[in-house]
Amino acid sequence: MTRIDFYILNQNTHHDRFFLSCRITEKAWHKKHRVMIQTSSEQEAMHMNQLLWTFRDQSFIPHELLPRADMKTTPVIIGWGGDAAEECDVLINLATEIPPFFSRFERLVEIVDKDPAHKQVSRDHYRYYQERGYPLTNHKL
Repeated sequence: MTRIDFYILNQNTHHDRFFLSCRITEKAWHKKHRVMIQTSSEQEAMHMNQLLWTFRDQSFIPHELLPRADMKTTPVIIGWGGDAAEECDVLINLATEIPPFFSRFERLVEIVDKDPAHKQVSRDHYRYYQERGYPLTNHKL
């Protein structure tokens, strides 16, 4: 069963959920996990793509946008609206919708930031997973 982790950003933090996604992606990649980052739109996917190149001076995370990504050789893929194909390791959900394929992944990461609209989306996601019996863990940052 998919393990679901909610990372809750402190009200005083200067970073957003996209920046935290970069940090989580970097950590997972260093541990040899394959990562899929799901966004709500192509524009958000492009933003995430740019952040992965620039969020840390000395960092390099091999990644590519779907549908161009070679799913067999690219360890980090960024998508929106589409299916995750054969991916099944770590899914970082930045989308407002719960991806219909999330249960294929061993681990799902949801990030809650200080934006009121996004907080409500996160609460809805939490309730959805909880009602279906998924193991949930909260990490307050």
